[in-house]
Amino acid sequence: MPSIAATPGRGAILRVGLIGFGSIGKPVAQAVLDGVIGPAVLTGILRARRTEPGTPAGVPVMTGIQELLATNPHVVVETGGHAALRAYGESVLQAGCDLMTISVGALADDALLAALEAAGAATGGRLLIPSGAIAGLDMLNAARLAGLEHVRHTVRKPPAALLPPDEAAAVIASGQPRELYEGGAREATRRFPENVNVVAAVSLSGIGMDRTIARVVADPTVTHNTHEVEASGAFGTLRIEVRNVPGPNPKTGVIVAPSVIRALQRLRATVVLG
Repeated sequence: MPSIAATPGRGAILRVGLIGFGSIGKPVAQAVLDGVIGPAVLTGILRARRTEPGTPAGVPVMTGIQELLATNPHVVVETGGHAALRAYGESVLQAGCDLMTISVGALADDALLAALEAAGAATGGRLLIPSGAIAGLDMLNAARLAGLEHVRHTVRKPPAALLPPDEAAAVIASGQPRELYEGGAREATRRFPENVNVVAAVSLSGIGMDRTIARVVADPTVTHNTHEVEASGAFGTLRIEVRNVPGPNPKTGVIVAPSVIRALQRLRATVVLG
């Protein structure tokens, strides 16, 4: 197992590894290469095939996690989806490397979460979760300490983002929203793994997967991926509404990649807000 150094100080070069190179991975990689996050180097990209087009010149492409870890990254950014987090997350943390993941919904699996926590605790590696497509995670964390009792998260997306083409067409033709699910957040992440990572992030920040109520709606009247979070307790009340412009992958908002980039910047920042 390679020896991975802790995340360096602000003046040193941050070594970033990347898992996945899709609609989120590409802008994250470019931000590292362009110096947007400060002094940093992209040590390698883990992809399905070495010869896939579009990889930045001079950046090594790997097909195995141990190859990527051998480049001695300080932080590995996972943008490959739930399967990638399950396949590679524990190895990254076992190497003592920080792991930044966008696949928060996979953490509804208690066994996976426990394995990642144990791996990080043994080596000092941290599991880092950017805010992604939602706001207010910092306040939910604080409200949990002050007294948080109820959290309800409604996800509204255009039908094509949630349903097969024929079903989406029927909902669009009806002109009426169709509720696809209402219940515990844990089950929502299982039913809609690519659409409700945000629900998982809200749940983990607040009262947990089993107490958070999730509602998923295919809504032909919206053009944005919309999240409505309502919370209450001894701290007071909280209401958040976010309307995200869909990205090239309509299931994901364009804000997700900038959220990851900002989370990388925070690793080096002198002043950290939130």
